Amino acid sequence: MQPQCIRHNLSTMNSEAFWFLLIGVLLMFVALARGPIARLPLTGAMIYLAVGIVVGPSLAGLVNVDLIGRPAFLRVFAEIGLVVSLFAIGMHLRVPMKSPLWLLPLRLGGPAMLVTVALMTAFGVWFGDVSWGAALFLAAALAPTDPVLASELRVTQAGDDEPVRFALSGEGGLNDGAAWPFAVLGLWLCHGRSFSFEGGIAFVASVLWGVGGALMIGWVLAIVFVRAVVLLRTRLGEAIGLDGFIALGLMAASYGAALLAHAYGFLAVFVAAVALRHEELRATGEANPADVLDTMQRGETHDVAKDPERAPAYLAEAMLGFTLEIERIAELSLMLIIGCVVSAHWRAMLDVHAVLPALFLFFVVRPLSVLVSMAGSRADRAQRMLMGWMGIRGVGAFYYIAMGIDETRGALRPLLPVVLDTIVLSVLLHGSTAGYALARYFDWRGRRARAAE
Repeated sequence: MQPQCIRHNLSTMNSEAFWFLLIGVLLMFVALARGPIARLPLTGAMIYLAVGIVVGPSLAGLVNVDLIGRPAFLRVFAEIGLVVSLFAIGMHLRVPMKSPLWLLPLRLGGPAMLVTVALMTAFGVWFGDVSWGAALFLAAALAPTDPVLASELRVTQAGDDEPVRFALSGEGGLNDGAAWPFAVLGLWLCHGRSFSFEGGIAFVASVLWGVGGALMIGWVLAIVFVRAVVLLRTRLGEAIGLDGFIALGLMAASYGAALLAHAYGFLAVFVAAVALRHEELRATGEANPADVLDTMQRGETHDVAKDPERAPAYLAEAMLGFTLEIERIAELSLMLIIGCVVSAHWRAMLDVHAVLPALFLFFVVRPLSVLVSMAGSRADRAQRMLMGWMGIRGVGAFYYIAMGIDETRGALRPLLPVVLDTIVLSVLLHGSTAGYALARYFDWRGRRARAAE
């Protein structure tokens, strides 16, 4: 028995060592090759996904990630990545809450979500030959656009108010939480072990509280956190430094408090980040926080952190910078894992019943949902077309399918190839066309502005 134990330990150590080596090499490669990657129709997500497929069980066999056997672990891993990314997106949206610009992501996160879930559920029942519960859960899993992989489409900096970027960024922050009640209802119909309702009224009440409670918890916690930190720094010269800990603390506190209160945790995290940025905007005014901190000299960190006029801007920018670094690491890790899972299930993914839902979502449902939700809005035709195409799916869908398999003890396993096909096709199609589509859009806007002069 002892030699077998030794061989098992050596195998485990080698697997861990390979993960460290792989992640280290990828991190250095992406950092050093950032320029060439940006000039090609490539994204970091595409590279990570491809590497995960290569090292997975069907090719090199160096890594074996078992979603079916360990859905709870991968569910938590994806959950963490989503929380970090939702916080990062919220902190980018530095626009007053009274601005009509907020109506664009609200339209995408509300009416467009409803249209998407309805059409995908009907498609699953009529063409996918699955139950109403499974079809509804699949629709909820595929409906959210991804906050982790949409960096190419995201606002470029805090205060960026370009309508398309703002709409897609805000949508990515809103709809992971907006999909939750549909996913829960689907799991209830599939006899998921953690969800039960006493009737329709109870379900509606849970949805209303889930949204309202998340808004309240996220906003109040963020305001309390920010004001307490700024007060300690400006009045007492305390709590300076460790801004990353403050960011992680606010993420975890808002998410955990929302879950304990049976509110929607993803929405609470996004709202907390928006509230934090709104507090900075209220204190700093119209001046961009980067400009406010532009005169900061080396070694002045403590002085700026204690300056009442610059402390809110310094805190927000420091938290954002830390969050973005963590988000990049989460993206790499999660896409590697998804690639390994794809490598294990690629044969099932080739089935036409697994591919068709993704194509229907991209080429029919997404454009139609944007067309319906943007009716009567200020978005012009070019903006609506761009938003109708750029609905990238990724980690959010992976989180939901891991949750579904875990909650139903594997009963929703047949949906996994559909979700994996959607992620892979979205990463390839949207990732390779995002840069070109945005360049054409901005070029068109420039010509239009020059013609109007």
